[in-house]
Amino acid sequence: MHRFDLSPQDQGALLALCDDLADAARGQTLTFFRTRDLPADTKLAAGFDPVTQADRAAESAMRALLAARRPDDAIIGEEHGSKSGTSGLTWVLDPIDGTRAFISGTTTWGVLIALCDADGPFLGVIDQPYTRERFIGGPGVAELRGPRGTVPLQTRDTTALDQAILFSTFPEIGTDAERAAFQRVAQSCKLTRYGMDCYAYALLAAGHIDLVIEAGLNSYDICAPIAVIDAAGGIVTNWQGEPAHDGGQVLAAANPDLHAAALALLQTRP
Repeated sequence: MHRFDLSPQDQGALLALCDDLADAARGQTLTFFRTRDLPADTKLAAGFDPVTQADRAAESAMRALLAARRPDDAIIGEEHGSKSGTSGLTWVLDPIDGTRAFISGTTTWGVLIALCDADGPFLGVIDQPYTRERFIGGPGVAELRGPRGTVPLQTRDTTALDQAILFSTFPEIGTDAERAAFQRVAQSCKLTRYGMDCYAYALLAAGHIDLVIEAGLNSYDICAPIAVIDAAGGIVTNWQGEPAHDGGQVLAAANPDLHAAALALLQTRP
């Protein structure tokens, strides 16, 4: 199935399911968030890539809903792997994007839910359970539901790098070459901030920042942000200007002009 085969009724049902998935994950994550001494395992033999009971429980809750209501869809999840499907649609789930933030008690983590066809993500949710903010993007919808009600998502119109606000998760981004490329953009921007995880992409869609640049991502890190930012008027590619939904290097920008300016610097050879 392709996104363009979906009727308005189908799209409405899928949006409602996204809400139910986010609600299910929200209940699980809030059970554990800011509890003292939450155990965290590491996925790496060397280094620290944490996973907690909250990650696993939230993804299990979402998968249970999908098994009941969309059994023919495929699933890619960070914690419980891949499940094949026959519908042509794939759910991409990250139950807690930003587990380091989660175990530290900060609120930059989120639940990521995306629905993809063969061309990539077309429906996405970035949900921050503790602040009760839900950023939704898809066909005919680009909105933030939160404590202040429902407001539209719209990216900024900043076109000059020297007026842009840039976010990234890690200052030690990627390889030495990737770090050098990132620094070329950062040195041209008005402000650079770090450590925001998926919340940076939500802020871009909401019109508060202008750029997010990262490397070393997985598909479950970026599919939902792509759908939300696209719906809000932004653009997300890799550092070659190509689709980014498989992960790797990511450049998210508020508009095509700013994207082109940042892309040129990322591609400049030293």
